[in-house]
Amino acid sequence: MAATKNPKTTLLHCLLHWEVTQTHRVYMTQPYADGRVVDYTWVEVASQVRRMATHLRSLNLPPRSNIALLGKNSAHWIMADLAIWMAGHITVPLYPALNGDTAGYILEHSEAKLLFLGKMDGKSDGWNEIAPVVPKGLPIIALPMAPRDDVPQWETIIANTQPLQDLKLPSADDLATILYTSGSTGRPKGVMHSHGSFTRSAEGLNRMLHLSANDRLLSYLPLAHVAERALVESGSLYNGCRIFFADKLDTFPADLRRATPTIFFSVPRLWTKFYLGVNQKLPLAKQKKLFAIPFVSKIIKKKILTQLGLQDVRVALTGSAPLPQELMNWYRKLGLDLLEVYGMSENFAYSHGAQPGNVRDGWIGQAYAGVESRIDNNGELLVKSPCQMTGYYKMPEKTAEEMTEDGFFRTGDRGAFDEIGRVRITGRVKELFKTSKGKYVAPAPIENRIGSHPVVESSCVTGSGLAQPFALVMLSPEAHQRLQSGGQAAMGGELQIVLDRVNKELEDHEQLDFLVVVNEPWTVENGFLTPTLKIKRNIIEERYMPQAEKWSELKRAVIWQ
Repeated sequence: MAATKNPKTTLLHCLLHWEVTQTHRVYMTQPYADGRVVDYTWVEVASQVRRMATHLRSLNLPPRSNIALLGKNSAHWIMADLAIWMAGHITVPLYPALNGDTAGYILEHSEAKLLFLGKMDGKSDGWNEIAPVVPKGLPIIALPMAPRDDVPQWETIIANTQPLQDLKLPSADDLATILYTSGSTGRPKGVMHSHGSFTRSAEGLNRMLHLSANDRLLSYLPLAHVAERALVESGSLYNGCRIFFADKLDTFPADLRRATPTIFFSVPRLWTKFYLGVNQKLPLAKQKKLFAIPFVSKIIKKKILTQLGLQDVRVALTGSAPLPQELMNWYRKLGLDLLEVYGMSENFAYSHGAQPGNVRDGWIGQAYAGVESRIDNNGELLVKSPCQMTGYYKMPEKTAEEMTEDGFFRTGDRGAFDEIGRVRITGRVKELFKTSKGKYVAPAPIENRIGSHPVVESSCVTGSGLAQPFALVMLSPEAHQRLQSGGQAAMGGELQIVLDRVNKELEDHEQLDFLVVVNEPWTVENGFLTPTLKIKRNIIEERYMPQAEKWSELKRAVIWQ
């Protein structure tokens, strides 16, 4: 089929454009568990998408049906997404780490008519919990690497089906996807986005990142999340970039080195793990000495980036949560111009971000092209984006509640602007709590300070109704190793230093009374973290606050649960 007159209207238009202009160029590279690494060219991807679209049409599902897509990132995840659109339907992605209760709710609430089941193993994901809640009678199609072989298989269908030629492409205003929020409080909401959100975000990001067909991306953060969908899926299809996939956690370093990405987005937890890994091999004190020698410094820094697989990165992004400033500075000294970005599911992650050469410590960055933002009377950041959602699925009242009369979305984040419009997030509006002294405390900035220490994996500052707030902390894997060899006394001393350092930077009413080291991990699977690894504050407080008074009476700086 010939290229369309407007090749960038939707991501489907983009696929058809590259099908004829980059026909035999590799689009996606997929590693498999058996050691194979398979390249899929643009024409091969388009052929598989067309064939699956033919099959979906043959099922005679109601027009514009919601189709669920569950699985870890893979080349066929993106192919399934495109096939759903080509057949005239709407994609409902599910995080592979969901618990059974939430997955069951999404499948029921979305009224999914079919499930594409992708790469899952029941060990590093939630498949064992999700499998029993999949509605009986819901048709399932298994992608390669799916955990079920008793349902129709993608590869069999593709081999026996003709590619769809009679295409009815969507318009930019048609509904493309329902993204269920990760649900830091309560039930997840279904965020509805049109096809235009995908292409408008890609076009806007291009003004800053200048992506081209020569760029390489590594896909490993969940494609069910808006950030990966916006940067990796939309960015690759809009610009003809190449995507590499990671196989599993154990192979991630090798997968990263295979990809040698030119654009790399990650979350603070991984940036921190990279940092700790390098420091374990080359301690900070030794780095300082080596980096002070100009010729040696250049060689060592290049070697560190090469070992990480990041030597070709020209744009490095961090988001989802604040990254401690000292880590940002470390990466920048290493030669990686780490840029912080800010966005939400409701605006397709197209909101604000730092721009090369215009970075200010502690501030995220300016509004993207076409984005308007302001601070409300209560300190809340309001954003109007060209990629704004069309609403929450089946929740008109909630949609109206989260929008202002003039079309701005209420982010729920407290913010401030500097003199040139860079934004800083100072906490969540609804997370403010009051101590017994009548003083309000914003937990997020304090948690960010605590999290800058390598022994802390995650923290939650709380204490509503107490004289002073306190922090619950989950130790990092590195700290657990040291705890086993050095004991509680040594680790307690280190945590005391963390507490003292943090308290020096806080107002009197914010200063932490004590730290509590929790004895159980906070994970997505047990409900303490969202799929994007944010803490579920209400769940954590419900679990630990009943013991707060008892801990306070102990009058200790560090308490072991």
